[in-house]
Amino acid sequence: MKKTILSLVSMLLLVCFINHSAQAQLKRFSIGPFVEVGFPTGDFGDTHNTGYGIGLGADVKLIAGLTAVGSVSYFHFPGKTIPAPGGNYEVKSANVIPVRLGLRYKLVSILYVKLEGGTANFTGDYNNGVGGLIAPGVGIRLLGLDVEAKYEAWFHDKTHGFFGLKAGYNF
Repeated sequence: MKKTILSLVSMLLLVCFINHSAQAQLKRFSIGPFVEVGFPTGDFGDTHNTGYGIGLGADVKLIAGLTAVGSVSYFHFPGKTIPAPGGNYEVKSANVIPVRLGLRYKLVSILYVKLEGGTANFTGDYNNGVGGLIAPGVGIRLLGLDVEAKYEAWFHDKTHGFFGLKAGYNF
């Protein structure tokens, strides 16, 4: 009888341990760093070169397939030298701190679509001030690795748009 009770208690403890470990694997919150590159389009592409950024993103799972996302980053787009009558014109670099909030929806196991909005804080000598932003994207997320292709537009005096690639790791 003692062996039966001991076996039953051991089995119950093992099931509880496995269940706890499985819940730890299915965490609802993650945070991690990312890097991104932006290829300016339109008038922004006429005045600025390819930009690079670094940031920190976080997400919280809401319901099946839907996740709330947020990020803050620093982006640098070097200015171009534009030929002009009487000499060349140096466009100042664009340094921007975008703060984004949005939703991500998982289409299939690793493929998702995302829509973010927020503010773009222009710093430095180029176009100081705060503007709005919108950033739709599509990506894949496998374990903690997250790779996304997106279009992002900043609205401040005029539209500053770019196609971007973003890669990060979430813990």
